[in-house]
Amino acid sequence: MTNTQNGSSDHLLFAKDISMGYAERTVIDTLSLAVETSKVTALVGPNGSGKSTLLKALARLLSVNTGVVYLDGKAITKLPSAVVARRLAILPQGPNAPRGLTMAELVEQRRFPHVGALRMLRHQDHDAIKRALTLTNMTKFAHRSLDTLSGGERQLAWIALTLAQDTSILLLDEPTTFLDIGHLLEVLDLVQQLNQERGMTIILVLHDLNQAARYAHRMVVLNHGQIVADGVPHDVLTPPLLAEVFKVQANIVPDPASNTPICLPYAVVSHEEQPDTVES
Repeated sequence: MTNTQNGSSDHLLFAKDISMGYAERTVIDTLSLAVETSKVTALVGPNGSGKSTLLKALARLLSVNTGVVYLDGKAITKLPSAVVARRLAILPQGPNAPRGLTMAELVEQRRFPHVGALRMLRHQDHDAIKRALTLTNMTKFAHRSLDTLSGGERQLAWIALTLAQDTSILLLDEPTTFLDIGHLLEVLDLVQQLNQERGMTIILVLHDLNQAARYAHRMVVLNHGQIVADGVPHDVLTPPLLAEVFKVQANIVPDPASNTPICLPYAVVSHEEQPDTVES
């Protein structure tokens, strides 16, 4: 399995021994994670396991209590905000925009890390916005108000916003939640395309284990604020891990289209049936 502990110059983004919490509750407990460059990494785990908190720490949206997050070998907290924004973009859960804002106006907002002191969009900024709209197939909605778009279309609009930021690292927090199957596949196919064609480093939080196994090179499983498994989907997605972490009995079968593992749960694990700890 992947070694989560060792960061190097090959890792643009690296969390070293970070801990985080709210009040008396520890959410992330002495965790280290070296994000693999030009790969898709899926963070998975039960509700409350620390996935979204970890993602926000990697993007400097939340401060760590102990430890350090490094970006390009430097502590991310020491870097100017504009420098961080030119290197990584994040789409959190449930983003909001002012009512009446058009999609083009929304996407323009993510070009500000690149513009000069006058905050005026230049030729290259308009090109980046056009590329983002084209990649998400949202050009036809550029002058539509976000309020008039469907849930799936709005999600693609928000992804276009992050792409307009023109970074090499993209962090997505549950980008497929509440989407119908068509828009869900459209979003995940886009993630795959961005990685394969542009070499983007992508870290995304997913609840659906089968989606994670199909679209990610690497699955990182969190439980109680710690990494309990980390590696390629075939190594990570096993019946013992599903029983221990997700409390379900399941069969694992190959996807006939992609040959990636598919989890088929058939029962909840009772307290008496819970297995010994799975080694990571």
